[in-house]
Amino acid sequence: MPESKVLVTGAAGFIGSHLCERLLSQGCLVTGVDNFDHFYDPQIKRRNIQNCTKNDNFQLIQADIRDVAAMDEAVGAGVDIIIHLAAKAGVRPSIAQPLLYTDVNVNGTTALLEAARQHKVSKFIFGSSSSVYGNNKKVPFSEDDNVDFPISPYAATKKAGELICHTYHHLYSMDITCLRLFTVYGPRQRPDLAIHKFATLIEDDKSIPIYGDGNMMRDFTYIDDVVDGIIAAMKQLVTDSPSHESQATSHGFSIYNIGCSHPITVNDLVTEIEKALGKSAKREYVPAQPGDVQRTYADIAKAAMELNYNPKTTIPDGLAKFTAWLRSV
Repeated sequence: MPESKVLVTGAAGFIGSHLCERLLSQGCLVTGVDNFDHFYDPQIKRRNIQNCTKNDNFQLIQADIRDVAAMDEAVGAGVDIIIHLAAKAGVRPSIAQPLLYTDVNVNGTTALLEAARQHKVSKFIFGSSSSVYGNNKKVPFSEDDNVDFPISPYAATKKAGELICHTYHHLYSMDITCLRLFTVYGPRQRPDLAIHKFATLIEDDKSIPIYGDGNMMRDFTYIDDVVDGIIAAMKQLVTDSPSHESQATSHGFSIYNIGCSHPITVNDLVTEIEKALGKSAKREYVPAQPGDVQRTYADIAKAAMELNYNPKTTIPDGLAKFTAWLRSV
């Protein structure tokens, strides 16, 4: 994989910035694309990416993935693989702005796939989401489960992205991997997400809002484990052979769950955050929100077999690292 030329969209975001740092550390030439959207403070994203911008093997392009000309130029500059993480994120905001979420997440993904087709870039990784499973009754969630019942516009756009990816694979023989990421947390996590939001409020001695009865379950997955999964998927595509013995003989189109496979309730999560911070939370229970699924729980057997994916970070260890970061910024 050294000297691979990688295009990463959403490069200045939480996951993207960690991924870019890892790729650079492994000798890749990285082009990052980000539009520094105002969904949260763009200065946070500038800080996320500052270490990468000091590296001669990194190029930053400020552009919107919906900008067809800009994506054509970025891909046309020469890349071996595209890792597409950029998206309008968040379940609840997508309910308020469904047209915008559809425009960015569906049209932006199509613009990238079309640029890849035009410039004969045949390797593509799409950052999908566990939200595509909706309120799946069977647990753990398997890649073979029916995902035709999303319950938020955000989830629907991620399912649509997978379908568009499959179409481009079918029509143009592109090797495409879709990664369904499960509730990623760690340093640089978006400030609106539960762990970051709860920890900040607890630190400030403010009450934290817990939706419903707090028994919703989430499969929280530490950022380093998620980056491990993305890198493993990339190696599989770039080397054109599975990184672990399995029945897989070719790539074509694949979907993998990238999770921890140890879900906990929100109530238990708050208890773990209290332990990590050494402070008690003031819990305020509020009505459940539309679009929120009841649980997420990844079956990671396929990723373990075909990618040698093996998440290592427990919730206590991950929260300790997150807490240390939070108190350092």
